[in-house]
Amino acid sequence: MKLQRILPFAKTLLQSTITKGDIVVDATIGNGHDTLFLANLVGETGHVYGFDIQDQAIVKTREKLREENVDGYVTLINQGHQHVHSAIPEEYHGSIGGAIFNLGYLPGGDPSIVTLPETTKAAIEGLLSLLKPEGIIVVVIYHGHQEGKLERDEIMEFVKAIDPRKAHVLHYQFINKQNNPPYIIAIEKC
Repeated sequence: MKLQRILPFAKTLLQSTITKGDIVVDATIGNGHDTLFLANLVGETGHVYGFDIQDQAIVKTREKLREENVDGYVTLINQGHQHVHSAIPEEYHGSIGGAIFNLGYLPGGDPSIVTLPETTKAAIEGLLSLLKPEGIIVVVIYHGHQEGKLERDEIMEFVKAIDPRKAHVLHYQFINKQNNPPYIIAIEKC
């Protein structure tokens, strides 16, 4: 068996849980790569809800989805991910198949606009209440900048305190890499 790198492993976790027809969430759409990946996983019978506070992310992602002809089953929401519980239609509460976060800042965007520990914790908590049993939240933590280190520390304390009867929490990290490589927290609802 070959160890998977961080981003491929994040996708493997999502692929192992999400099926055609599922409702899923990209909590930080960024440049739209994960949004497109999720759209292809759920197909036209499923739906993706994507969140980002930056207009640039919404525009780039919308273009990418149109080019791939999957925009018909993706809803892009120009709000912070902490609004996930109220933004997802009530009919889907308790049936979300999975979600992904890429924390930090938009690659190629303004590095002063970053995800924040308070909003990320609120989003994770909201998503946990929306997930179906065995649904998964994958959080890719980028901590190579000052705000990232603060968010990393708060998120780690938060997920360590999740009741194990409510969810299982996995930490996947290469420990001999230099320069604060990203790592994954995966949360599977019981």
